[in-house]
Amino acid sequence: MKSKALGIIPARWASSRFPGKPLCLIAGKPLLRHVWEACQRAKRLDQLIIATDDFRIAEAAFSWGAEIAMTSAHHSSGTDRIAEVAVKTKQFAHVINIQGDEPTVDPKLINRLVHELQKDRNLEMITAAHPFSDEREVKSPHQVKVVVNRKSEALYFSRSVIPFARDASGPLRYLRHQGIYGYTRTLLLRLVGWKVSPLEKAESLEQLRALENGVRIKVVMTGSGSPGVDTPGDVRMIERLLGSAGSRFPKARR
Repeated sequence: MKSKALGIIPARWASSRFPGKPLCLIAGKPLLRHVWEACQRAKRLDQLIIATDDFRIAEAAFSWGAEIAMTSAHHSSGTDRIAEVAVKTKQFAHVINIQGDEPTVDPKLINRLVHELQKDRNLEMITAAHPFSDEREVKSPHQVKVVVNRKSEALYFSRSVIPFARDASGPLRYLRHQGIYGYTRTLLLRLVGWKVSPLEKAESLEQLRALENGVRIKVVMTGSGSPGVDTPGDVRMIERLLGSAGSRFPKARR
């Protein structure tokens, strides 16, 4: 029998750059609802939960049929928030951490992450990446880069340009890391118990804590990513993307 997979979407109100972002209306629907509906199409998820610390988010999500878990307001990351839920959901072997501000997240990618975890009992953590479509973005510290080995396992994540091209003798493929993760439940609970690592602190990237503690992180490749809503200025761009993607996806299951 396949192990069960739980999808969790962490959502908080107090974003420094965009307070109340989960309930911002995009094409007539709250941002968080777009994400939830996309996840509903992922057939390999056995359950989907929105984890939040805010009753405004909880009330809105409950009104459209989402399952809600109220969590502490003192978590420093989405990983800590989903771990609080995972502690109480012992029936699931795997947990998928889905960004609550990426409304064009691909259900097929979620299915793929679950499938990879279920077929390899030794795999504890998985994420995704894709080649940069615009090489000008490679230099941005807001775009996280990843380098992988020949087995598509992460060697390092950085906000800096990696790999560094000492000479231009051959083409390099720069990979943009996508902020979606899958874990075994046991690894997730161990991960949040480890101390913040030096590299994690330097780069402000919590996946480096896993690497520094010897965790193998598989990286699946996709053709393109799912941009997030970071500021109010991103809303119009996302609305255009949703308009072009709407015909590709069937209605969400209920």
